[in-house]
Amino acid sequence: MTASIPYATTQFASLEQALKHYFGYDSFRPGQRQIIEHTLHDRDLLVIMPTGGGKSLCFQLPALLKEGVMIVVSPLIALMQDQVQALQNNGIPATLLNSSISPAESNYRQAAILDRKIKLVYVAPERLLSESFLGFLDQVKARVGISAFAIDEAHCVSEWGHDFRPEYRQLRRLRHRYQNDDRVIPILALTATATERVRHDILGQLELQDPHIHVASFNRPNLYYEVRPKSGSRQAYTDLFRQVERSKGAGIIYCLSRKRVDEITAKLQQDGMSALPYHAGLSDAVRKENQDTFIRDDARVMVATVAFGMGINKPDVRFVIHYDLPRNIEGYYQESGRAGRDGEPSHCTLFYGTGDIKTVEFLIAQKVNPETGEPLEDEQRIATQQLRRVINYAEATDCRRTIQLGYFGEDFPGNCGTCDNCCHPKPIADWTLEAQKFLSCVARFAQRDQRFGINHTIDVLRGSKNDRVLKNGHDQLSTHGIGKDRSAEEWRLLARSLIHQRLLDETTDGYSMLQLNALSWEVLKKQRSVMVAVDPVKAEDATTPTNVDAAEVEALYDRLQKLRKRLADEQSVPPYVVFPNSSLRSMANLQPQTFAQFAKISGVGSRKLAQYSDVFIAEIRAFRDERGLPLQTETGAIPQPPPLTTPPTRASETQLQTLVLYQDGLEPADIAERRNFRLSTIMSHLAELLELGYPIDLDALVPLDRQDKIMHAINTVGPDALGSIREHLGEMYGYDEIRLVRSRWRRETE
Repeated sequence: MTASIPYATTQFASLEQALKHYFGYDSFRPGQRQIIEHTLHDRDLLVIMPTGGGKSLCFQLPALLKEGVMIVVSPLIALMQDQVQALQNNGIPATLLNSSISPAESNYRQAAILDRKIKLVYVAPERLLSESFLGFLDQVKARVGISAFAIDEAHCVSEWGHDFRPEYRQLRRLRHRYQNDDRVIPILALTATATERVRHDILGQLELQDPHIHVASFNRPNLYYEVRPKSGSRQAYTDLFRQVERSKGAGIIYCLSRKRVDEITAKLQQDGMSALPYHAGLSDAVRKENQDTFIRDDARVMVATVAFGMGINKPDVRFVIHYDLPRNIEGYYQESGRAGRDGEPSHCTLFYGTGDIKTVEFLIAQKVNPETGEPLEDEQRIATQQLRRVINYAEATDCRRTIQLGYFGEDFPGNCGTCDNCCHPKPIADWTLEAQKFLSCVARFAQRDQRFGINHTIDVLRGSKNDRVLKNGHDQLSTHGIGKDRSAEEWRLLARSLIHQRLLDETTDGYSMLQLNALSWEVLKKQRSVMVAVDPVKAEDATTPTNVDAAEVEALYDRLQKLRKRLADEQSVPPYVVFPNSSLRSMANLQPQTFAQFAKISGVGSRKLAQYSDVFIAEIRAFRDERGLPLQTETGAIPQPPPLTTPPTRASETQLQTLVLYQDGLEPADIAERRNFRLSTIMSHLAELLELGYPIDLDALVPLDRQDKIMHAINTVGPDALGSIREHLGEMYGYDEIRLVRSRWRRETE
C-alpha cells in the first residue's frame, strides 16, 4: 500500500490484497488499478470500458476502501437488483432504494445507511433528485459521509448517445449542491459505449472537474460478427430458428417491439425451445422472474426488447441475435457485447431487411414533445443520422470491426478473421483514382467554406444540374461531371468505405457533412492507395450493347428525349415526370430491347414499366434497325405490360420535385435531407403521387406481406380513418406505410 492513498482501513497491504479479499480475483484487468487509485484520491473520472471489461469494480472496490457511502446512480431497476444481489452474495454491504420496495422497507434501509451498515447505495436518477431524497442525502453526508457519486450508464446523459434519458441531464445538481464544502465529493461517470461527441457531452453535462479519462479498447476479439439477409417473415423465422438450434449455450434475441417479442417467443416455445419474453409490457414480477430464470440457466433463450440486458451479469451468453434492425451503432455494439463476457468465443448476428428501416423511421417519427405534440426535430434528425449509419454497417463490405471501432474513434487495420466480411471476403479493387475524385470534390466545397453530404457530392461528380447544384454554383467546379462513368450506388459504396476506413470524416451533428482529414490528404497526394471490397458484376446482368459508338449513343439519347417530350405533352406533365435524364442516358447506353432488360433501367418501377416499356423498346429497336445494328430476339413474344390507366391528374410543384428525386433513386430519408423537409412530409408526397397515378413503386417502399395485412385492415375497418386502421393492425405498423397502401387501394377502387 502506498502511503499517499487514503484507505479507510489498514487491514490490506495492497490493492491486490483487497481485490482478492472482496472479489476473489488475483490481479486487475488492464486500466482498473489506475482508475481505482484516482478514485481513492477523490478525483473526478470518466471511464469508457466495454461490456465485460470490469468497469463496475472500478467504483465498487473504492467504495469499500473509502470512508462514507457511495451513491450509485443506475437507470434500471433490473440493473440495480442484479448488481446489488451480486455484491450481497460476496458479503458486501450494498442496497438499493427504488419503487420496487415498500415504504416500510425503504425506511428500514435508510436507517441501516445512517447506522453505517451500508457501503453502496443504488438509486434511480428520478428518486435521487427528489427533494425528499436530497434531504436524506444531506443527513447521510453529515452523519456518515458520501465517498463519491458513481453515474453508471453515463451515456444516458447525452442526447447523442443511444439511450438518452432527460432526467440524467439534471445530475449536475449534485455538483452544485455538494461543491462548496472543504471536500468536493467526486463524480465518477462510467459507460460501456460513447463516441467522442458523447464523451464531451458527459464531461459538460456533469461538470466534471479536471477528470481522469480512461478509454479502453472497444475490440472484443472473441465475438464473431455477421449480417444476414432478412427475407419474408416466414423464411426469416426459419433462418432464426436454425441458427438458435445450431448454437450452443444461452442466447438473447433482440426485437424492436413487444408484439414481435411475444410472437417470436411463442413460435420458439411451440418448436420446443426453452424461451422466455422480456419487455416493458410485462409486470415487474414477471420480468424479474424471467430474468432470474434465464440467469440460472433454467431457460436457454431470452427474447427481449432493448430494455433487457443493461448490466445483466451473465457472462456465458453464447449468442446474441438482432432479429430487427437496431436503431444505432452504439446500441448495437452494447447489446451484441452481452455475448461472451467470459472471453469465450460467441456469435453476434444481425438480420437485415429493408422493411425494418420503415419501422425504425416510424419510431423516430414518434419523437414528439409530450405536451404540444410537435416533433422534436433535433432528436429526429440525430436519430435519422444514426439509423443511416446502421444501414451503412449492414450493407458494408469492409471488416465489421473496422467499422465498429472506427465509430468510437479507434483505429483497426481490418482482416480481423472473426466477421463475415473477413471470413468470406468479396473481391478487392483499387479505387484510388475514384477516391481522389471524390475527395477532390469535397476539397472544392471546403475551399468555398461549404460542407455537404454524400448525396450532393455524388450529384456534382455525376454532372447533375439540379436546383441545389446550380444554386451553389457547383456546376462550375472542376469536379462537376468527372464521375459520370460510375453509378450513384458505386459512388455511395466508395463513400461508405472511405468513412469506414477513416480516410474521410462525417460530422456527427445530425447533418452528416463530409470533412477531409490528414489521411484524406495522403490519398489526394498519391501517398496512400484506396482498396474497396466490391460485388462482382454478374455476366447475365450485363446489357451493354456491342458495336455502338459514342456518337450513336448521343443520337439515340436525343431521339429518346423527343419521344419523352411527346408523351409528356400528351399527359400534360413536365418531361421529367415521364423519365429523368439519368434514365434516358441509361437507355441510350444500355439499349434494352426486351421487357426484362428495360425493367433493369434505373428509375423504372412497376408503374413505368407498364406505361412506357413497349413504346421506348420499340423506339430503341427501330433506331438499331435503321443503323444496321443487331436486334436481340428471344423465344416467344415480348411480354405485354398491363393496359394503361387514365393519365394522372396534375400534381403540385413540390410533389413533382419529390418525384424527380425519387425517380433518381434516392430513398425517402435522403429526399427529406436534400429538400430540408420532414420525412413524414416526403412520405405524404409519395402517397399522394401514388393516388394520383404517378409511377411510385409501392413494393420498394412497403414489403408485400405488410401490404397484404394493411389492405386487409382497410377492407375490414374502411379507408377513412388512419387511426382506426393502425389500431386494427397494432403498434408495429406506421402511419406512413398505411397511407401509402391506402393510396393504392383508392387508386385501384376508383
